[in-house]
Formats: sequence, structure tokens, C-alpha cells
Amino acid sequence: MKKYSILLFFLVSTFISRSQSLYFPPLTGNTWDTISPASLGWCQDKLDTLLDYLESKNSKAFILLKDGKIVVERYYGTFTQDSLWYWASAGKSLTAFMVGIAQQENYLSISDTTSDYLGQGWTNCTQSQEEKITIRNQLTMTSGLDDGVPDNYCTIDSCLIYLADAGTRWAYHNAPYTLLDGVIENATGLSLNTYVNQKLKIPTGMNGAFITSGYNNVFISTPRSMARFGLLILNRGNWNGTAIMTDSVYFNAMTNSSQALNDSYGYLWWLNGKASYMVPGLQFVFPGSLNPHAPNDMIAALGKNGQFINVVPSQNLVYIRMGDAPGVGEVPFTINDTIWQKLNDVMCGTTSISSSLETIENPILYPNPSKTQCTVRLKNESFNMILFDSSGRIIRKVDNCFDTVILDNKHLTKGIYFLQLNSLDGKTFSQKYIVGE
Repeated sequence: MKKYSILLFFLVSTFISRSQSLYFPPLTGNTWDTISPASLGWCQDKLDTLLDYLESKNSKAFILLKDGKIVVERYYGTFTQDSLWYWASAGKSLTAFMVGIAQQENYLSISDTTSDYLGQGWTNCTQSQEEKITIRNQLTMTSGLDDGVPDNYCTIDSCLIYLADAGTRWAYHNAPYTLLDGVIENATGLSLNTYVNQKLKIPTGMNGAFITSGYNNVFISTPRSMARFGLLILNRGNWNGTAIMTDSVYFNAMTNSSQALNDSYGYLWWLNGKASYMVPGLQFVFPGSLNPHAPNDMIAALGKNGQFINVVPSQNLVYIRMGDAPGVGEVPFTINDTIWQKLNDVMCGTTSISSSLETIENPILYPNPSKTQCTVRLKNESFNMILFDSSGRIIRKVDNCFDTVILDNKHLTKGIYFLQLNSLDGKTFSQKYIVGE
């Protein structure tokens, strides 16, 4: 019993220490304390490389917080501090948070059947199939509904087709997630925006709103509001002493592996530093960490076209990025990892990055995207190379490579592939490879 008391004391002390060390901006106005990279002992001469990269990838806003204070804040083009932009799927993190608040206030339990709030027949499943789907399945992307329908954003019953029993299959499916908004509204008796305003925006000073776009409800806000939400998550749902989310069990479940199918997924949050991960649209488990160059304890809200919230508790760091079209796919993991590579240079390697799977250092894959061929180079490394197609099928395997391999696209169709490199001393590296026209 004494052992558990000591552990509890350590956890509480750590939380109090973090809360006391974090700065929170006022709820109103534009005041937000800043701190320079130089005062943190960072390599400020590397900052321009990071900022130039962000500009080259059509970024609109980038904010980096350390201990709650702004270290870097940059806007591009005509975008300003007061401009509004969409969060895309990064907004899923907001929905997860609001489900937790609704459970905290006893409006629902995530173990409840979704039909309790949306009514029977909200899917095209049989009654017994539908009754297996719970709110937790919606939060964890394990509804079992077919994400391969022509429009997996479609939320009408004819689009929601049974494929597997709930809880037995992980798939990044937008429609069941979107219907959590209806669950919240029917459980609380309030519109989604009203509930978010009361429980989140007012106590944190956030602005923004959910707007309807087709089947989706998309959150839009200023960049600093996105940063405020990241800071709230960094402090585990507590804003400057005001406990917004008091349900620590839910918060822990939200920000840790939520099921055994995709270790790198919590409740609508992506998790770094796990032994494997899955990606949208594929039924394949990739070995290694989601973002190898980011700290292991990073949790992330990731959205189409590079809408990012990255939260790193061990470093008291938050970064947000808003922008346009950095690549293809629902969740652009690659650009997030590249930002971390350049951010690590700015921080002079002060971040603590380790992994349960060792990662090959300085892998080179260029050009990417590629039309005809690309070069894979691991300087002075011996390795085996495996290329997977988008379904996870091995389409090329080359063993006993050394230093450089030329990857020929002659027999590859345009699309997304995944390259895995395994060094002979047990290190691994995985990266998306795009073959263009």
C-alpha cells in the first residue's frame, strides 16, 4: 500500500509542478507572454530554415509554445493573427474532449450504445449488429462500419454498412466520428456550438465555431485559439487552476492507446512512440513510431492539408500549424515529421527522443514525390528494403543493400506506397513514398 501511496504522491506532485510552471494568457485581449529561442539556449541560427520550410509548404500560421509562452509565432502571406482557418480532422480532438465533458457531467457514458442517442436504424446494419456499436467505438475508429463506401463522410443510414463486428477492426472512418456531434447534442439537449462555448471556449478564451460543410462539422478559429487548446491539453484539461476536465480516467484513456488494433490511436488523438501504427485507408500495421523524429510522448491532432496540434508533456511544448495542401492523404504524417526534424535543429537536439524500436539515423529518400525513380541512401549502412503498396502488400523486396539503392518506378502506378528499411543491426525506418505522374 505504501508503494502505491508514493506513486500517487509522485504523480500529483508532477502535475502540480507542471501547472505551476506553465504560463496561461489572459482570457481576453491579445496579451501573450513570449520567450526568445536564445534565452532557452536554442540554436536561433537554425530558425530561418524551419520558417522557410513552412513557407515553402504553403503554411499560413505556425506557433510554438514552451512552458505556455510563445517562442515562435509566424504568419505567411495575407494571413494574420486574427485570420480564421479550418482545423479539418484536427478538430476530432475537440470532439473527443467534449464527449469526455459530457460523460463527466453524467449526460452519457462512452460504454452506451450509440443507438441510445441516435435512435435505432441510424445505420444500414441489422439491429443486433448496430447495437454492438458504442460511443467508445466511435471514439476509437472501431465501429466496424465499411469505410470503403463511395463516400465515407456520408452520415445517412444507407452509407453506414456493416463490415465487421464493432471493436474487431480499426479503420479511419469519418462518418461514425461525425455522428458523435449528434450524440453530444441529443445527450445534453444543447447544440454543439452552445455546449462548446459554455464548457470550453469561455473558460479558456478560445474563439471559433463548428460550421457545417457537406456531411461534416468543421471547426474554424484563429491560430492562437488552436494554441490555447493545445495548452489546455498539455495541462491535462486544467486552465490556469480551473479544472475543465476533472475526469482523469477519461483523459488518460483519450491520450493513450485505446485498443489493441492500432497502438498509435487514442480517443481521436494520434500517439507517438508506439511500437506500430496504422494509417487511413489501409488495413496494414506498420512497425515503428508514427513520427520518428518527434518525442515519444507526443500526442497529436492531425488534419488534412496539415492542420496540426502537437503536444509534448515531457518538454512542456505545444506547436500548431495551419495551412494549405502540403501533400496527399487524410492525415499528412510526413510533413509533421519533417517539421520535427527542423525543429530539433532549432532546439539544438535538446529534446529527448528515444524509441522502443531503434530508428535508423539520417535516412535519405529523394526525390519524394517521384516520377521515374528515387534514391534511397543510408550512409555507410547495410540494410534490407521492403516496398509496400497502399493495401499493405509487399511488392518489392531487396536484401543486403549498402549505402545507396535506386528505386525504379517503371512498374509502379501513380499513388502512395510505404518504404521500410531494416538495418542489419536491428534498426528500422518507415516512410511514405509517393509516385507521381
